Amino acid sequence: MPRRKAVLIAAPDGWIAAIVARPLVCCAMAEQQFVIGVDVGTQSAKVLIFAASGEVVAHGQHSLRPLEIPSPNRAIHPNDDLWDGTVSAFRAAVAAFTAAGYDTAAIAAMGVCVIRCCRVLLRADGSLAHPVINWMDERLDHPHAHEQQYGEVSHITTSSGYVGLRLTGERVDTCANLIGWWPIDDLTLDWSDDPERWETCRLSRDQVFDLVQPGEQIGGLIASVAAELGLPEGLPVIATAHDKAVEALGSGVLDPGVGLVSLGTYIAAMATGEAHIADAESFWSFQAAIPGRYLYECWGVRRGMWSVSWFRDQFGAGATEDELNSEAAGVSPGSDGLLTVHDWAAPPHAPFRKGAIVGFDGRHTRAHVYRSILEGIALRLKNHMDPMADELGQPFTGLVVSGGGANADVMMQILADVHGVPVSRNRLRSSAAIGCAVNAGMFAGVWSSSVEAADRLVQRDDTFEPIARNTERYARLAAIEAGLHEHLDPITEAISALER
Repeated sequence: MPRRKAVLIAAPDGWIAAIVARPLVCCAMAEQQFVIGVDVGTQSAKVLIFAASGEVVAHGQHSLRPLEIPSPNRAIHPNDDLWDGTVSAFRAAVAAFTAAGYDTAAIAAMGVCVIRCCRVLLRADGSLAHPVINWMDERLDHPHAHEQQYGEVSHITTSSGYVGLRLTGERVDTCANLIGWWPIDDLTLDWSDDPERWETCRLSRDQVFDLVQPGEQIGGLIASVAAELGLPEGLPVIATAHDKAVEALGSGVLDPGVGLVSLGTYIAAMATGEAHIADAESFWSFQAAIPGRYLYECWGVRRGMWSVSWFRDQFGAGATEDELNSEAAGVSPGSDGLLTVHDWAAPPHAPFRKGAIVGFDGRHTRAHVYRSILEGIALRLKNHMDPMADELGQPFTGLVVSGGGANADVMMQILADVHGVPVSRNRLRSSAAIGCAVNAGMFAGVWSSSVEAADRLVQRDDTFEPIARNTERYARLAAIEAGLHEHLDPITEAISALER
């Protein structure tokens, strides 16, 4: 059998895409089908091209610019960075794909997932009236309210609606990315027919896009964008869901009792089910990336993995995250009494909250602080996940972890020890891109079902077993973490008052 070889491509904008290419066998390639998964998050845009066999044959990634914070509790994506980053990631992936000898005509469809809970204000011509408002912006905690700086606003949509518009020219969005102040009916999966809902959200029907369900077509790739990206005109662009639901689909988390932890800028914990639970007290019930299924999600950790990157950049002294993780692995569980409270981005119900690191003494080093940040994430998640499990009547028996944070063995072991259950990760960490590929491939008939698609695309990697003595120690720390707000809230509220 001919040997495979690595292909390194210098893509546009200076970005590098690397793939493992098969030997060129034209007749075999002509029979293959491919799908594209597009995952645009807070910090980067990724484009992966999958073969029907499940193999990733090309990959492009572009780091997004840091969010602009023009004032406390406001956050925007600078200029048109979401779109520009998406284009750059596409170019890198397509350059690698064609360099390996594949034909873009064999690409059957693309699925697109863009970070949720954003608000996009558009002029009548589809251009931005204001930079994309990020999910950490306080404006997302309230209904739309016009500000003089916006000028003319014709349509109001989500980040997925905007990227879909740029790709297809169609004002069509997925019904499964409307989280927050949107007049959506979660049972009909369409816009509400209740006038009061529209009034509460300060929106009208002519300001919003038409809706389709996950797995349905938004439109075809328009000629100008197709030429820019190097893809066929008319290539079907398929709706998915909000990013965490797409991650759940791409992680293969289907069994009762198996939860998903998504280690992103916003860290979320989820389970799946078949019923919409509207009156839950400890979690939300969202539409899943497969119609007829639902995602149960408890409160997460805002700016979770952002805090890891922040510490690396500010205090790492040039160390990589791998080096910091290695240092943290040498620190005892509990970080010798150091506890990090993850309120780097205050929640809507307590906008005065701030992050804190409690318990410093002379023993503590950089490694202690770094490990404490990781432990604080896991402890906060446990205090949110346990009530959800109790309310669902289904304890967590295992976790699957997705996102870049899953690469760190020390983080995986901390999660296993804190939760007291086995914790696994998949070989391919880009679960959202896989979920997009599932939706696109099912639309195009590449796979007949989500089960078949998951069999091809999702492979479990290693599993971390909990260590009993560590779990016992973390249980005591979790109880302490759960009560810290009672003591810290008066202090951080007083500090916030000084900033006004």
